Amino acid sequence: HVQLVESGGGSVQAGGSLRLSCAASGYTVSHNCMAWFRQAPGKEREGVARIYNDYNGGVGTDYVDSVKGRFTISRDGASNSVYLQMNSLKPDDTAMYYCAGSPHCAGLKTYHYVYWGQGTQVTVS
Repeated sequence: HVQLVESGGGSVQAGGSLRLSCAASGYTVSHNCMAWFRQAPGKEREGVARIYNDYNGGVGTDYVDSVKGRFTISRDGASNSVYLQMNSLKPDDTAMYYCAGSPHCAGLKTYHYVYWGQGTQVTVS
């Protein structure tokens, strides 16, 4: 049984930082593609960042343009967790943030991911 549990959301002023965590059980994050998505009220869920094992044996990351240079995705095998460090937050970053996982790393669309967490709310004012 795969479970992804997000934490770390909250309310912050513009320019501030938050670090989101996603703890996985029944699923090894370092062996699979992991991603963060977000969904603002009235908007579609969008991919924010993903982390994966690249063809060279290293770790690859991708980001949506709107967060490049501000957000950093990482993972930790020991804790079997994925993180999203969010700096220089803007009001437009306000959304529910979701952790997602997939055995295959085809991209940053919702249909690429099989497993989902329940989300953690981020509010930037």
